[in-house]
Amino acid sequence: MCGLSGIFGAGWQRGQLDAMVVAQRHRGPDDTGTFADPSGIAGLGHNRLSILDLSAAGHQPMSNSDGSLWIVLNGEVYNYLELREELSGYPFRSWTDTEVILAAYERWGERCLDHFLGMFAFLIWDTRARRLFAARDRFGVKPLYYSLRPDGTLLVASEIKALHAAGVTATPDAATWATYLAHGLYEHSEETFWKDVRSLAPGHRLVWQDGRMEISCWYDLAGSIDPEPDRRPVEQVQEEYLALLTESVRLRFRSDVPVGINLSGGLDSSTLLGLVQRVQGADSDVKAFTFTTGDPLYDETPWVEQMLARTQHPAVECRLSPEDVPALARGVQRHQDEPFGGVPTLAYARLFEQARAEGTTVLLDGQGLDEQWAGYDYYRAGMEGGAAGLVQGTRERPVRPECLTPEFRSLAPEFVPRRPFSDAVRNLQFRDIRHTKIPRALRFNDRVSMRASTELREPFLDHRLVELALRQPVERKIVNGTGKWMLRQLVRGMLPSAVSEAPKRPVQTPQREWLRGPLREWAGECIEAALDGHGGEWLDVRSVRAAWREYCEGRGDNSFYVWQWINLGMMTEIAVATGGANA
Repeated sequence: MCGLSGIFGAGWQRGQLDAMVVAQRHRGPDDTGTFADPSGIAGLGHNRLSILDLSAAGHQPMSNSDGSLWIVLNGEVYNYLELREELSGYPFRSWTDTEVILAAYERWGERCLDHFLGMFAFLIWDTRARRLFAARDRFGVKPLYYSLRPDGTLLVASEIKALHAAGVTATPDAATWATYLAHGLYEHSEETFWKDVRSLAPGHRLVWQDGRMEISCWYDLAGSIDPEPDRRPVEQVQEEYLALLTESVRLRFRSDVPVGINLSGGLDSSTLLGLVQRVQGADSDVKAFTFTTGDPLYDETPWVEQMLARTQHPAVECRLSPEDVPALARGVQRHQDEPFGGVPTLAYARLFEQARAEGTTVLLDGQGLDEQWAGYDYYRAGMEGGAAGLVQGTRERPVRPECLTPEFRSLAPEFVPRRPFSDAVRNLQFRDIRHTKIPRALRFNDRVSMRASTELREPFLDHRLVELALRQPVERKIVNGTGKWMLRQLVRGMLPSAVSEAPKRPVQTPQREWLRGPLREWAGECIEAALDGHGGEWLDVRSVRAAWREYCEGRGDNSFYVWQWINLGMMTEIAVATGGANA
């Protein structure tokens, strides 16, 4: 897990590349490096968080043996040892996956991507052809942003702040903000909250040469799945899925630094713990990190204790209190560069801080099983022909478009997700994986883990697992109104029944209560900052204040729209403090 930077074109200055590297130091505090092509048209920068081959042989930018290719990588290719054997004869000089990517590119060209199991974003510069080849992993676990100037100069980085540090103007994109505030959508497209900054889509490649850029898709989830549901016996599918689960977890323990796990009391992370036991044995003693908030209504400690009672895993509790939120939220906001997911994201930030302090550099997480096995309540609504929202466990609208000015609201384009399948549930799963739930969670978690210089791995987002789950008919996912049916059957032998049969718990933190309770004054200040910066232009001042008063009086069962305004206020305050454009 690292930070990468690149500038391609004529007329750029070395100071721009250096500024990009400095801006991303938190992503890789162990080593930094730059490479400038003698032609003057390309520069690469890297911040290294050492995970594999901790020696100087892992330094990046890294070249092949004759110096014709140079690479910078963010992420991991987990099957690098198997690929290294397949690429025997290559003059390897390190035990890194980075060098395996170079070798694979020399052997297979752009088709090398099909051989990789992992999370990655990388840049490969060909000094002879003066050509950049860049790619992002199948589900976009690792980020990659770019800005193309009118003269053809291309800037690329792991985080938006690095592009701004290199001179890309920090101007908010009003249409993206309108879409977010009116419809609750973000990370659903390649657009970002900043003008002239775009995100390379998951499963896409980018080629730049002579000032011209081309982007194309190399992995399409829907195109990889047979449109007809999998009708093989359930037992056969379970056997295949469990084997893939086990291999995915085993591969993600490849590390030369300590590995831990994120553990809640939910089915997904409990499944992860059961698989860790399956892979490492009953004596496994990797640390299990759990965040808590001290509120018994949301405390998952009883489920966690049940899971750990049968194991040797040390439990590490990572506590978040209301008084921690204001300073932590502003710090996290500076690292996110865009709006983020509220108090749950802050709880994760605290967890990664604690993991780093405990000496654990790599963490495994349980993201992805709700989307694979239809775990959210709105999947059931979709199956029954009802409206399928975006927020789990709420009855009212998550956004307040009536609190926006009509002119601003009109900037929000209508988003119609692709529906590649014949049934509603699989189309909802595809929407969540490709456009809504997964992209948001991956961005939030990448930034908070990197903020603490830790690496987060997502074993359940192995594309083989996702493809197999999406091939299954709906009757293997939702039974008697409960989602994840086949997964629950599969893990019964690994988990206590109180965990495997527990219903989906929609909220993990008391965000609603805190914002109208102990954090009410701070939240109000953030909302006023949003109104100071955008009242009358984006926000209808009277409507926002009225909605905030009603919320504080206890009305409503979700706080999504309140957090939207808080986010806007924090970004406005940060922009004013740093002399940048209003967010």
